[in-house]
Amino acid sequence: MKENGYDYSVVRGFAFSAIFWLIVGLLVGLWLAAEMILPQLNLTPWLSFGRLRVVHTNGLAFGFALAGIFSCTYYILQRLTKVPLAFPRLARFHLWLFNIAIALAALSLFAGMNTSKEYAELEWPLDVGIVIMWVIFAINVFGTLIKRKEKQMYISLWYIIAMTVTIAVLYIVNNLEVPVNLFKSYSIYAGANDANVEWWYGHNAVGFVFTVPILAMFYYFLPKSTNLPIYSHRLSIIAFWSLVFGYLWTGAHHLMLTPLPEWIQTVAIAFSIFLIAPSWGSVVNGYYTMRGNWDQMRTNYLVKFFIFGITFYGLQTVQGPTQGLRTLTAFFHYTDYIPGHVHMGTMGWVTMIISASFYYMMPRITGKELYSIKLANLHFWLILVGQLLFTVTLWIAGIQQGAMWKATNPDGSLTYSFLEGVVALYPYWKIRLIGGLIYFVGIVVFTYNLIMTARGAGVKLAETRAQTA
Repeated sequence: MKENGYDYSVVRGFAFSAIFWLIVGLLVGLWLAAEMILPQLNLTPWLSFGRLRVVHTNGLAFGFALAGIFSCTYYILQRLTKVPLAFPRLARFHLWLFNIAIALAALSLFAGMNTSKEYAELEWPLDVGIVIMWVIFAINVFGTLIKRKEKQMYISLWYIIAMTVTIAVLYIVNNLEVPVNLFKSYSIYAGANDANVEWWYGHNAVGFVFTVPILAMFYYFLPKSTNLPIYSHRLSIIAFWSLVFGYLWTGAHHLMLTPLPEWIQTVAIAFSIFLIAPSWGSVVNGYYTMRGNWDQMRTNYLVKFFIFGITFYGLQTVQGPTQGLRTLTAFFHYTDYIPGHVHMGTMGWVTMIISASFYYMMPRITGKELYSIKLANLHFWLILVGQLLFTVTLWIAGIQQGAMWKATNPDGSLTYSFLEGVVALYPYWKIRLIGGLIYFVGIVVFTYNLIMTARGAGVKLAETRAQTA
């Protein structure tokens, strides 16, 4: 559909690509959760935990999240610049190249081709393809910005620019490698340097995939869906520049108590604590936007997604920096508390904001009202309950796990063996699987609702507005 010359075909294409990879990634995640309590499900090397885990993380981080980001970016970009995409055919090529790259990435990881670098596991031929894809995306972003008719740059555009530039630098620098053959390469870095560069990339990949573009969606779609102006544009700009400045220094908080120089660890801790302020700047901005209009939490189905989403972001941005403190790292690192922390961000913050953004966009790019608001509400409650069951269970499990690992007898020997620690976690892992299943059902409801909307099963927007006018 085209409106005022805007091209929404690629928006729709990336939206349904995101949903497809979300379903695939969650199915792999459920299999992984089941393997933790039923090890016999490791049927073949292709289904071993080590291979499935990277398929799960890459499929959701880059298959689902990036596709959702590309979809919303192409929508927001046209609306805020008041011009169509600069290169619509290039955008469609981007869509096809993206899905081919993700499919090949999943296949290679299933086959065991892996660089062993967190969030950067793909071998060099795929790295080259991803860089080409990102350049194509950047050309459209900056080409459209240059042509813009609206001179005022709303905060969402600043976040999009930050994502586009920073991810390119992060990905290229971290993935510099020497190819051995078509399927294997080795990093140009070694030892502590390799670890430092890797987590400079790894943590900032979280920052500039799971944070910055999701904030761009939040700042655009919350005011649009509530018909309320953002509380403070000045606060959003201050939070933006503080976040971008602070985030790039924090990666080493993943390397506390390692051979990395202590001063680098200390810098990472300091900037991690600093990041609480700009993160909560956006949280406060969202809350104050709703000031005097909290009744919309009941009457507007989209508001629940945005407000709970930004709340989980706020919790995440307190929990993460405090985990970087040496004392807490010594207790929590390598325990189930860490995946609990990560999944609150991905299942709560990221997925809720992308879901609400899709709910807002799909009727506007199809010309039909959402198929079912009741199903959207059901989707919300299922993913909320599923996510809380999942994450809170893992927090509790992690605390027990850390305590058991560090418990000692009067003679200094360990109170519990490693195996006893594993056995103690089985009840928590069962609850995690149940939470994941509830969450997955919510995503199936979401998928059905959007498919029915796209097929034109809803009432025409014009008819609905005429009836309510």
